[in-house]
Amino acid sequence: MKTRDRIVAAALALFNEQGEARVTTNHIAAHLGISPGNLYYHFRNKNDIIHCIFAKYSAHLRKSFTPVTGSASASPALWFHYLDAVFYVMWEFRFLYANLNDILLRDPELHRQYLELQQELEGNLQALLRELNAQHVLKVPDDDIASLAQNLKLLVSCWVSYQQVQSLQPRISQGVLYEGVVRVLTLLKPYFHSSKGLELSQILAHYRALAAVPGDPFHK
Repeated sequence: MKTRDRIVAAALALFNEQGEARVTTNHIAAHLGISPGNLYYHFRNKNDIIHCIFAKYSAHLRKSFTPVTGSASASPALWFHYLDAVFYVMWEFRFLYANLNDILLRDPELHRQYLELQQELEGNLQALLRELNAQHVLKVPDDDIASLAQNLKLLVSCWVSYQQVQSLQPRISQGVLYEGVVRVLTLLKPYFHSSKGLELSQILAHYRALAAVPGDPFHK
């Protein structure tokens, strides 16, 4: 792995484990066993590293939530794909959700990119809901599609920061994030077509079991 890629991977791991605000470029360099000068050869500052991580975050969202059209969208395997992608983005980039306001307030260019991404994501979610309607998976009234897409985006965007203030041990576990996936399904549940009841029950059971996996000292 190239040094630049190692820096990004180490920064992401440290931001997630310790919180972005607590990690400096010196911490990242020491973690990798390289000199600060070597790090600065590749990145001017910590914000440059965050921009690189944000590009990975953006690419994941664009790839994972571009709607699939046609009969394939009625497959439960595709629903698992979307829901697993929700979990992945919350887990892999949890530092971003945990400290989003501070990160964006100090970096107007990143804020602009974030707003563009969110607008694109909301359009994809609306298109996804319409496609699931067309395939008789959901029956969301046309007037509710925009609001439901916003609510789904809001839930995922705020789940990590909300959970952090619910405990004196604010470290986020995978179980807590799988509970967030369950909440996404709960939000969609009233709109599922009656013919999809069995599939919905099986998917809910799957993610509830993942949310309840014991053995994590930070699991709630």
